Amino acid sequence: MQKNLLSLTVGTLLSLGAATALAIPPGDDVTTMPDRYFLHNADVADSQALLPPPPKEDSVQFKNDIAQYEWGLEQRKTERGAQASRDADVSAAGVPAAFSEAFGYEINAKNTPQILNLLVKMREDAGDLATRDAKEHYMRTRPFAYFKTDTCNTKDQKKLSTNGSYPSGHTAIGWASALVLAEVNPARQNEILKRGYEMGQSRVICGYHWQSDVDAARVVASAVVARLHTDPIFQWHLYLAKEELAKLQAGKK
Repeated sequence: MQKNLLSLTVGTLLSLGAATALAIPPGDDVTTMPDRYFLHNADVADSQALLPPPPKEDSVQFKNDIAQYEWGLEQRKTERGAQASRDADVSAAGVPAAFSEAFGYEINAKNTPQILNLLVKMREDAGDLATRDAKEHYMRTRPFAYFKTDTCNTKDQKKLSTNGSYPSGHTAIGWASALVLAEVNPARQNEILKRGYEMGQSRVICGYHWQSDVDAARVVASAVVARLHTDPIFQWHLYLAKEELAKLQAGKK
């Protein structure tokens, strides 16, 4: 990281971030919730323009969606199904818990506050901003609503039945988190990326999303992570996370 960036105070970084705000479309972003976002609405790639439309019901792709839904049903009574149910939690505590084993350290406020803060603050940049346009435009029916069945974790089922399925916000959060954590701890990249991939497939197992929703979400998540890397405040948080891990590793040896 360049020395001039590291010498900036957090206040200066916030000013730089605020200066990028031009015409802001409606919806929450760093302007309305600075603790939950890095980016403005206008900063993020347009998911509606980026992605193709979701598969039509008479397409080969939709047949694959149905096949994957049926595969997911078979997993629900297994340990993989139990994991899928747990993966439905992408809260400020749920995402760090999901990645801790793969990351190699427990991610929490006591042991890794900077890494935790990075994950929490970027979560909705991926889950909300990255998927919002396409979700609202297509309003695709979710598998459990399409088949009139329950999911493997019914906690948010009623609320999500009125929310668009394409692309998957949970998957975007999981994949974006995996990409960033793999950068923080490249020695564990295989384990971290595998875990991030699994979080997306968990949405298929639970019946919350079609496979094509999940595949599309990984594309928009990658786009938002690329955009985050141009944001000075994100760069600062990423630097702090890497420094924190280096100190942990030095203490472990």
